Amino acid sequence: MDKKARIKELVEILNRAAKSYYVDAVEIMPNIEYDKLYDELVKLEKETNVVLSNSPTQNVGYETASELPKKAHESPMLSLDKTKSVTELEDWLGDNKALLSWKMDGLTIVLTYRGGELVEAVTRGNGIIGEVITNNAKNFQNVPLKIEYKGELILRGEAVIKYSDFKRINESISDADAKYKNPRNLCSGSVRQLNPAVTRERKVYFNVFNVVKADDIDFENSKAKQFEWAKNEGFDVVEYKFTNRASLANDIADFESRIADNDIPSDGLVLLLDDIALGERLGSTAKFPRNAMAFKWSDERQTTKLKYIEWSPSRTGLINPVAVFEPVELEGTTVSRASLHNVSIFEELMLGVGDEISVYKANMIIPQVYENLTKSNTEKVPKICPACGKDTTIKKDNESKVLLCTNPDCQVKHIKQYALMASRDALNIDGLSESTLEKFLSKGFIKSDSDLFHLDRFKDEIINMDGFGKRSYEKLIAALDEAKNTTVSRFLYSLGIAGIGSANAKMIAKYFDNDIDRIISASKDDLLEIEGIGEVLANSIADFFKSEKNIENVESLRKILKFEKEESGGGDKLSGKVCVITGS
Repeated sequence: MDKKARIKELVEILNRAAKSYYVDAVEIMPNIEYDKLYDELVKLEKETNVVLSNSPTQNVGYETASELPKKAHESPMLSLDKTKSVTELEDWLGDNKALLSWKMDGLTIVLTYRGGELVEAVTRGNGIIGEVITNNAKNFQNVPLKIEYKGELILRGEAVIKYSDFKRINESISDADAKYKNPRNLCSGSVRQLNPAVTRERKVYFNVFNVVKADDIDFENSKAKQFEWAKNEGFDVVEYKFTNRASLANDIADFESRIADNDIPSDGLVLLLDDIALGERLGSTAKFPRNAMAFKWSDERQTTKLKYIEWSPSRTGLINPVAVFEPVELEGTTVSRASLHNVSIFEELMLGVGDEISVYKANMIIPQVYENLTKSNTEKVPKICPACGKDTTIKKDNESKVLLCTNPDCQVKHIKQYALMASRDALNIDGLSESTLEKFLSKGFIKSDSDLFHLDRFKDEIINMDGFGKRSYEKLIAALDEAKNTTVSRFLYSLGIAGIGSANAKMIAKYFDNDIDRIISASKDDLLEIEGIGEVLANSIADFFKSEKNIENVESLRKILKFEKEESGGGDKLSGKVCVITGS
């Protein structure tokens, strides 16, 4: 392939990855792979003097696409040039004084205050046009709604969800397929919510990293003074320390030593010149400001041998590839597994048992396969599902190829669905773990959702099962009886409709006044009237209730369950009486 053709190919690949990352909040390519291809593109553009108009080296993001209103930024929000070399960073800094801070990994937001009140919040978007999320920003954990300063104040900062909250939220989701992949994806979805209540529940924090405008304040030509002033106005600012060329390497090492204990997601450091006037004189390129540089950690890589590929089926039918390799030490922990994410990445790596592979931890956290040094290409995509033995198929999803089980009766799909139904946010059936469900399924006790509530038919068999007994059986039956009293939103979530989580199940139930018949008969257009429901989810819900099999399942459950009326969102308490609506 000649250099110009490679440039065209790289632009297409990188733009596809950027669209998925910025618009869909889905990472289809590891950061390290994106950076490698981006650097190759930069080199080829310099060698050939060919730069395409849609090249990611000329653009700072990707146009946003959602139902949130859009607004152009007063000045472009450029990305930072980056390096992994401490020496290169030292040379860039020269004899200047600078601030070294975490490069937070969330969503960049611009806040505007007038008359001491927050009047607008806009996402970075593509750097030129962002999305207006003012109501959501007012529900961030630490954004002051009123401040002492009465002039026009414009701040830029990063919205983040802490690792501890990310872990808490994921632990509350029993469905493995519905768990969030990383804090950044969770934060992106939380900040761009159409329902501010969801933003509040997710605990989003905002940290200032730039005071763009505060005209009548004398900052004594110092970025550090800007940060201190912002702190005094009630804002949290990014953690930073003064540095210079002599101390830079030690200061970087200090930050690196604290990565494991840092609760705020970061993917490197930022070196910012303290001298405001110097930064203004330096200006910017078409893509990068010249007063700051990002430092990316050099990922520790280890070479190991691939033992096998584990193809892991899920409730939705997706079968995900996982590389299992001989254990290695990475960033202080032993790792032996790394997700390959999808069929596209699996095929690109050309893997085979016994291959030498290079592995690392993305952002020092998530194990990934960097490259295959052997490329025997002997491992193939399975044509049959490892769980049920039926045929698989490959389809395109978000520009990537994924593997699916075609069998609607695949046991794993059912185990995961029953586990979802029994989970805390659904029908909350204590004692029905996946391992217990697997035993019940293998013995033929459960063939439909409603069979969960008829396990008393198999009393003697259950009591005599390993790990059970009379007391365990009685506790299970009591839990099933208790679970029969539920709410419409819990029931809706328990059905396992693609895209339905606990939060939007509550929104839908509330919109239709907890009337199941209205939910079942709702058209796609009806569902789109609900704030926070987009076209994909509306289609998913409407299609689910068009299925005769699904309706039969729903009606069977309605004959068993009793639906309690949920308290209103305004906090008014019921008068002490429980309203019960029978499903039959």
